[in-house]
Amino acid sequence: MDPATAIQATALAGSHAAHDLSVWSLFLQADLIVKTIMLILVSASVWSWAIIFDKWMTFKSLDVKANKFENSFWSGEALEKIYKRLQSKAGDPMARTFCAGMNEWNLTVEGGNTGIDGDLRAGLQQRIDRAMATSINRELNLLEKYMTFLGTVGSTAPFIGLFGTVWGIMNSFSAIASAQNTSLAVVAPGIAQALFATALGLVAAIPAVVAYNKFSTDLGRYGDRLEAFSAEFGSILGRHLEQQGKR
Repeated sequence: MDPATAIQATALAGSHAAHDLSVWSLFLQADLIVKTIMLILVSASVWSWAIIFDKWMTFKSLDVKANKFENSFWSGEALEKIYKRLQSKAGDPMARTFCAGMNEWNLTVEGGNTGIDGDLRAGLQQRIDRAMATSINRELNLLEKYMTFLGTVGSTAPFIGLFGTVWGIMNSFSAIASAQNTSLAVVAPGIAQALFATALGLVAAIPAVVAYNKFSTDLGRYGDRLEAFSAEFGSILGRHLEQQGKR
């Protein structure tokens, strides 16, 4: 190969390397700040998808367990029998709410008390309702875990990506000033990195926002279901208390 041909081949190879705009190449060519932004966004996206999968499985399991418990509760089986079966192995929030109410009931009337007056009956009803409300709040707080992260990623990831975009464009202008050349070969790497950072921000934000809205709706619906069960169960225990007072 003659020297002229060798020089031309070397220049062509260098041109291809400079214009390699693959994902991995864009990451490697980026400066430290843009690389850090890309790593933050990729990490946030991976963690968001882990949370999304976990929450999806959790809410799906909760619906199945709640249906199973309600079928047992409304089957006519004695409350004490259900309580003894679930007392040590209540596996879902609805069952634990039921056990919380039954615990308060048993603390007062389990010993065979038959003469429950009006004041004692009202106080016991309030304690039962309070115990179930506390249980519901505790369960909902546990189900809300990591929801804040999804909301934060959904609201901040586009702006983090935008910062990477601005920084990449600044790098492009700096390259223009240094090379005193506005050709595509000079500005393309910085612009590509900037757009890539924007894309990563959207990739992280969009699933997080959609999942946050969905799971917030699911959580609100499940909370209403627990509240409805608590009210119905409280009414049942209230009728039992009235019967106890008439003995």
